[in-house]
Amino acid sequence: MRDSVIVNEVGPRDGLQSLGSVLSVADRIALIRALNDAGLRHIEAGSFVSPKAVPQMAGTDELFQQLPLTESVNYSALVPNLRGYENAKAAGAQAVNVVLSVTDTMNQKNIRMSLAETTAACAEIVKAAKADGIHAHAYLAVAFTCPFEGKVPERVVLALVEKMLKAGADKLIIADTIGAANPAEVRSLIAKVTALTSANKVSCHFHDTRGMGLANTLAALDGDIREFDSAIGGMGGCPFSPGASGNVATEDVVLMLDSMGLKTGIAPLDLVAAIDTASKLVNKQLGGRSYNWLTQQIAKQTGGEHVA
Repeated sequence: MRDSVIVNEVGPRDGLQSLGSVLSVADRIALIRALNDAGLRHIEAGSFVSPKAVPQMAGTDELFQQLPLTESVNYSALVPNLRGYENAKAAGAQAVNVVLSVTDTMNQKNIRMSLAETTAACAEIVKAAKADGIHAHAYLAVAFTCPFEGKVPERVVLALVEKMLKAGADKLIIADTIGAANPAEVRSLIAKVTALTSANKVSCHFHDTRGMGLANTLAALDGDIREFDSAIGGMGGCPFSPGASGNVATEDVVLMLDSMGLKTGIAPLDLVAAIDTASKLVNKQLGGRSYNWLTQQIAKQTGGEHVA
């Protein structure tokens, strides 16, 4: 078992995009600094989407100009189309994420394009990024269950995996966008995906809608996956996907990995301050399953009660 795992923090993008309120660029930078302080070195910082469609992501070009620790932190940005890619490139993004929903209906509901059109658009962006020396990551969204079409056949996902690999994607992210997957499904699909490419090129993105986020993470770990998305405090949920509640919480993933002796470079207790910062910024109490336990450990160390 490889003992190092990358935890990719998606709170500043996936976590914030479904909020009813809109944070300023300064507040978003404050969140990213708190994540840096907690040890996060892989962060999806924002998306270059239309502010009319997702107002929470307005000003991402300005945000990328202010990102801290760019020498030591791997920042990425979601780009929905070629225009978004060009904007990300102009802002200095070194890694871009495309999102290919694996069903036709999800693409129609999300971006008003067919599956074929979205596949072609994602491939075009990936090829452009490769030509420009920018890392290109391809998300395979609703890879297990679509909120509109139901269970997704594995062959559909695998066919799209092959197309993104052919386009030159540096990484494939298998995404359980609505949190409907179970460990058996994860093991099965991951085994088939890693038969097509190295496990080093595969990551997973789980939501905790049905309480299976950590179980699915463990199932993917058993399949030799060593990179996972998560969101501080369990923030998130796709605004275009019914039933997509929060991402699996960063603190839960890190604590589980740390307890198993796997190295993330992140100390679980250090995440509490980042959770508290995020809670204050979004004016909502956040925290995954482990938050109360983590705060109790801090209180024991300091000899007092944890104050968020």
